[in-house]
Amino acid sequence: MPDEPHGAVAPPAGQALAQGWCALSSLHGRIETHIERALQARHDLSVREFSVLNVLSGQHDGDGGHLQMKQLADSVVLSQSATTRLVTRLEDRGLLARYICPGDRRGIYTDVSDEGLKLLDEARPTHDTALRQALAEAARRPELAPLVAAVEGLTGTAC
Repeated sequence: MPDEPHGAVAPPAGQALAQGWCALSSLHGRIETHIERALQARHDLSVREFSVLNVLSGQHDGDGGHLQMKQLADSVVLSQSATTRLVTRLEDRGLLARYICPGDRRGIYTDVSDEGLKLLDEARPTHDTALRQALAEAARRPELAPLVAAVEGLTGTAC
């Protein structure tokens, strides 16, 4: 095993995979907790609420500016019932609205309001700063540093 220090034995493949998953889960939890605290303290907004507003705001580039509830649930990786509860809370705060699809009365669309866009614009710098801080802290941990480097190297637009 040329990549292993003298006398060290590589863990079995399944164990290595589990350790990698554990590290990824740890990184995600640390980042989410750091961002959650910052958003709650400064904007009374959870990470999930920020994500919903962020996803919906991205729909304002073209016609419509809305998503069906199932599309929104898929975008923020929540169950439909959890998404419905989250959307209800945001709707009660005036940050988004739901309405029946004119072409298919069974469909319900969700759209971010002007107030929601304003709050998102105010919260985005807090989110971005907290994300950078969380990544910097995680990069100091040897087991997380490779994952941080991978995240920092991403250029996609998944979110």
